[in-house]
Amino acid sequence: MGVFSRLSDILKSNINDLLDKAEDPEKMVKQIIIDMQKELTVATQNLGKAKASERLAQKKMDDAVKVSAGWEAKAKAALSQGNQDMAKQALAKKVKADEEVAAYTEMYESISTQTDAIENQVEVLKSKLDEAKSRQAMLIARSQMADTKKALAKSQGGFDGASALEKFDRMEEKIQRKEAEADAFAEIGGTDDELTESFDQIEKDAKVDAELARLMAEMNGGAAE
Repeated sequence: MGVFSRLSDILKSNINDLLDKAEDPEKMVKQIIIDMQKELTVATQNLGKAKASERLAQKKMDDAVKVSAGWEAKAKAALSQGNQDMAKQALAKKVKADEEVAAYTEMYESISTQTDAIENQVEVLKSKLDEAKSRQAMLIARSQMADTKKALAKSQGGFDGASALEKFDRMEEKIQRKEAEADAFAEIGGTDDELTESFDQIEKDAKVDAELARLMAEMNGGAAE
């Protein structure tokens, strides 16, 4: 029964424990299905061989029974004719046939018992394989969900929300300082422009006054002539 050694381990093991130890639970689940299918194939082949042996043993047992019955019939026929010597010879053959019947019967019962055990194990494996297939999608989905949750947890664990907000506050303060500096320079620049415009206006006024004085002098001088 060495062929069922791994099958026994699979049937006795807790699938969840196997998943916990596996580096990749999804691959582990798929591999379990593959292993169980291989075991089922081997077990089914062995069951076929066992049934063939069982049928052969049964045939030999039945043949021995027929031989025994045949010699007994011949012994009766000899006795009916009053021939005891031939009856004894026939019965001697019957006794030998009966020994073969007993041997083949024992062989048949032993093989039949083993065949039943193998057949039961095959049925158990089929049932477990069906159960594993039905749970495969669910286990893979749970594994993927766990990976997602783990990745999110790691992401959240590495992200410091308070620190990020503090950085935003510092950036906002810098921007506010730049804005204040820009406003201050704008004000200073505006004052210089106003002062320059005032001096320009004075120069213009002075030129106008000079021209006015020149014209008045010319006109006054012209009138005196």
